[in-house]
Amino acid sequence: MSLRAMHAAASGMEAHQFTLDTIANNLANASTTSFKRSRANFEDLFYEHLKLPGAQATAGQTGVGISAGLGTRIESTTQDFNQGSLLETKGDYDVAIVGDGFFQVDNNGSFAYTRAGNFTLNSNGQLVMASADSGRVLQPTLTIPQDANSVTITSDGRVTYLDSSNTLQEVGQIPIYRFINKSGLLQAGENLYLPTIASGNALQGTPGTNGFGQLRHRFLETSNVEPVRELVDLIKTQRNFELNSQTIQAADQMLQLISNLRRY
Repeated sequence: MSLRAMHAAASGMEAHQFTLDTIANNLANASTTSFKRSRANFEDLFYEHLKLPGAQATAGQTGVGISAGLGTRIESTTQDFNQGSLLETKGDYDVAIVGDGFFQVDNNGSFAYTRAGNFTLNSNGQLVMASADSGRVLQPTLTIPQDANSVTITSDGRVTYLDSSNTLQEVGQIPIYRFINKSGLLQAGENLYLPTIASGNALQGTPGTNGFGQLRHRFLETSNVEPVRELVDLIKTQRNFELNSQTIQAADQMLQLISNLRRY
């Protein structure tokens, strides 16, 4: 029995170590644009059934059984896609999504999705993700002319500017995309998500219509990580880790007592 307890407690320590890693990543990205916090989910392991419920006994069938659990493990990690706060940047190409939706960008010939709307222009005047490593072009491509002034992005995604003659011109419209199962998206780093079989295909829509979020020009969505909440979870995780370690110590002491019986 002591060995079973030690293995169960060890699985708890391993699972809480993974939870600690998740919390650490959340806190590390507390200032990352549009970052969504993750949560580790637990599930219990198989059970050793010493007597099954309803088993035949001397006086009839038993109403309950006898089972011993074998510990826990991480079942999954899920993301919290709740809206982050909006930060006014006054940047001409900064856009935040308020509500459901993602921007679509080029990802080496395929598509990736992001809620980080800190866009800039490349040498061709195309809107791209502001990244020091690679300029992922917003899809569909929108090109801002060199003589553009007072660039404006409306709540429904229309991009307009004033040309050299002070005439209002429209470049195009920014669509946004959503998924049936956002939790099924693959986190690819660099503020990007990749579609999977679990997420389903991307559904294109116009911002502000049919349940799609609206756009806010010159704003960015901040991380939805709440440091106080993460610190509380950190303390709980640490205490649970300690309790599991104490269980191992208690099981070890019981084994030591049993091994010392041969002296008497």
